[in-house]
Amino acid sequence: MQLFFVPDINGNHAIDLPEEEARHCIQVLRKRPGDAISLVDGKGSFYEGVLESADKRSCRVAIRSSRTTPPRPFHLHLAVAPTKQAERFEWMLEKITEIGVDEISPLLCRRSERDKIRADRLEKILVSAMKQSVQATLPKLNPLAPLPEFIRACRAEQRFIAYVDDEQKNHLPGNCRPGGSVCILIGPEGDFHPAEIALALENGFTPVSLGPTRLRTETAGMVAVHTVSLINLIQQEKIAL
Repeated sequence: MQLFFVPDINGNHAIDLPEEEARHCIQVLRKRPGDAISLVDGKGSFYEGVLESADKRSCRVAIRSSRTTPPRPFHLHLAVAPTKQAERFEWMLEKITEIGVDEISPLLCRRSERDKIRADRLEKILVSAMKQSVQATLPKLNPLAPLPEFIRACRAEQRFIAYVDDEQKNHLPGNCRPGGSVCILIGPEGDFHPAEIALALENGFTPVSLGPTRLRTETAGMVAVHTVSLINLIQQEKIAL
């Protein structure tokens, strides 16, 4: 299913595709007037339409129908330090979007290996992953924030911090409850500084393990998102029964 992203449909009967989407529609997919077009707005709605007119840089689509997906019964926020190699961080964003995440906050930690991000490029990766996984809701990408500032501002109902501790017996699946809002902190390759861990614990974060092996930052982020998503999926299936 080929989806096109148009963030501001807002009930319009006809819309113009953004230039990049229009170029892909016409020059790559070879769509022509009269062809069926499927769209998402990133806010939870799918749309079906027909291509009315097109040239190399613009497409006009007549909207024929729409459907809104129900909101998820939980809110998952991953706060993670960007990796030194940008492509590894980008890979993680792609995968967690495919799995399902609501909000992403890049963190600036004491041991961070990267103190800048290209938000415009990361947004494009999120959009592509949303469309690829046939979802209608785009994760919110927050600006890079210093860890202490983020910790003090976090108001999630369930707050977790995952770091390297061979004695850690608290595992995320055993501590995370389905439903509500969940925030998980993932540190840089050198892990969180002890002072950062202490600050998180003072502010209501629960220390958790993501498994018996030591994970790279991008792997830890993906495991955390998948674990919380699976916990909630199992709960939903139980309710359905």
